[in-house]
Amino acid sequence: MNTFTNFLKNRLKNEKGYVIHNGAGRQKFALVYPNLYHVGMSNLGIHIIYDLLNSRSDTSCERFFLPDFKFLQMLEKSDSPILSTESQTPLFKFPLIGFSLSFEPDYFNFLKILQIGKIKLKSSERNDFDPIIIAGGPCATFNPVPLQDFVDAFIIGEAEVVLPNFFDTFYLAKSQNLSRIEILKKLSEVEGVFVPKFKKIVRRQFLKNLDEFPAHTIIVTDDAEFNMYLIETARGCGRHCRFCMAGYCFRNPRNRSLEILREEILSAKKFNKKIGLMGAAISDYPQINEICKIIRENNLPMSVASFRADSVTEELVKLLAESGLKTLTIAPEAGSSKMRAVINKGIEEEHIFKTLELGISAGIKNFKLYFMIGLPFETFEDVDAIIELAKRIKKYMEIKKSNGKLTLSINPFIPKPFTPFQWSKMAEKKYLDESLKKIRKELKEKNIEIIAESTRETEIQGILSRGDEKIGEILLKSHEMGGIKKFKQAMKILDVDEKEYLYRERDKDEKFAWDFLDMGFSKKYLYEEYKKAEKMEKTLKCFENCKRCGVCK
Repeated sequence: MNTFTNFLKNRLKNEKGYVIHNGAGRQKFALVYPNLYHVGMSNLGIHIIYDLLNSRSDTSCERFFLPDFKFLQMLEKSDSPILSTESQTPLFKFPLIGFSLSFEPDYFNFLKILQIGKIKLKSSERNDFDPIIIAGGPCATFNPVPLQDFVDAFIIGEAEVVLPNFFDTFYLAKSQNLSRIEILKKLSEVEGVFVPKFKKIVRRQFLKNLDEFPAHTIIVTDDAEFNMYLIETARGCGRHCRFCMAGYCFRNPRNRSLEILREEILSAKKFNKKIGLMGAAISDYPQINEICKIIRENNLPMSVASFRADSVTEELVKLLAESGLKTLTIAPEAGSSKMRAVINKGIEEEHIFKTLELGISAGIKNFKLYFMIGLPFETFEDVDAIIELAKRIKKYMEIKKSNGKLTLSINPFIPKPFTPFQWSKMAEKKYLDESLKKIRKELKEKNIEIIAESTRETEIQGILSRGDEKIGEILLKSHEMGGIKKFKQAMKILDVDEKEYLYRERDKDEKFAWDFLDMGFSKKYLYEEYKKAEKMEKTLKCFENCKRCGVCK
C-alpha cells in the first residue's frame, strides 16, 4: 500500500496546476477516468471538470485513474483500496463519485475501479452510507442504459451547464439529511440529469456561449498520451456526417472567439509545450489562419486534433510542418465517391490530393488515411475503391518524389445511437475479415502499412453502443469472469443472441433503449437522413438561421 501511495506522491511532483484543498468547508468529489493516467490526462474533459469543480468554494475535486497492471495486481492481492492522486484518500470515502465515459471498452474498467474502490457494483445494493455514483461524457449522453444498473445518476450533455445545478442540489439535499432515495429524487429534477430509478424524458444540455468557460489544459504533465497544452477551439460539428455520433450529440457547432483563444495561447507559453488545438475539425474554424499567425509569432509549436481535407489551408499545413509534424492525417472514411455520398462526408479526391500537395510542399513526407469498412449500403466494389485510391496516392507520392510512408487505418463501422445509421445492421465478421484480407494482400507489394482494429472487439463495442437493459447483466457476468475477453462467453451463458444486437436491420418505428433522451432533434429527422443516405443524397452543412434538425430552436 505504501508503494502505491509513494507512487502517487511522486506523480504529483511531476505535475503543475493540481489543487489540494485543506481545511473544512469543502466536500470531496472523486473524478474518475476509467483508463490509464497517460490516457486520461490527454482527455480535455477531465481538465474542464477538474477546474470547474475546484473553482467552487464548497468542493474539493480529486482524480482517480485505472492503475497499471503492476499496481492493479498489487491492490487486488492485498485487498487494498484504490487511492486518489491528490490526497491518497480511498475511493469509498468520497460521498460523490463521477466517471467520465468516452469509449465503450472502458465500461469494463469502470466496474473494475468500483471493485478495487470497495464500492458495491449494483446501485440497488447501496444504502444511505454508500457513495452516490454518477457518470457523464459521450457514452453517458448517447446511451446510458447499459450501465443503468451500476450508475445512480447520469449527466446528459455538457458538464459546464449541468454540474453547477447538480452540485447545488446535492449539497442542499445532504444538508437536509435526506435519505439516498430522496437525494436521487431531487437530482432527477435537475435539467440534464437521468436517474434510472426515476425514468423520464431528459433533454440534453449544452453550452450556448463557449467563451463563458475557456477550456484548456489545467494540470501540466509530461506523462500524457498527447504531451501538449490542449486548447479547445470549437465544440460540435455541423458537417452532418451520418455515421458520427459526436456530430449529432454535440450540436450545434460553436466556436470560441479569437480573443479568448489568443489569451489561452499566450497563457500556455510559460509551460514550453506544443499547443494542441482541439475540435471536431480545426480547419473549419473561420479564423484558423489568424490562430496560426498568433502561434507562429510566439514561436510555439502546434498540433491539431483533426482537420478536413476540404477546408485545410496552406498556412495551417506549413505551421504543422514547422512544428515538427512528421505524418499528415486525412480522413476520407470511404474509398468511393458513392460511399462518401452515403455518409455525407463532403470530401472528394480533389481535396485529398490537394492536401497531399500541401503536405509535400511543406516538407511532410508521411501520410495516414482513415477508412471504415462495413458501412451501410457498401459492397466489395467499395472496398476495391479503397485499394485503388491508396494505390493512386502512393503513385502520386512517388511522382512528387516523396519517399515517405503511407499508412491506412481501417476500422469496422459501428452504428451509434442518435445517428441516421442507428437503424443499420453491422457488417458480419466474415465480410469484414475478407475485406481486410483483400486490402492487405493488394497493398502489400506497394509497401503501404495497414493498421486495423480487431473485428472481435468492434463487435463488442457494437453490442454495447446500442445496448439495452439486458447488457448490464452481461457486463456484470463478464466482469466476474475476467473482463472484456469473457463478454461473448457471458452472452452465451445468459442465453442472449449477439446477432439480435449486431446483424439485424431495425424497423422504422422500432423503440430504442435510448428513446427517452431528447437530443434536440426528432427521430423522424434522423430516419429521413437514413433514407437520404440510401439514395446518396447530400445534406448541406449547418448554416446561420438553419432550422432543419431543430437543435437551434
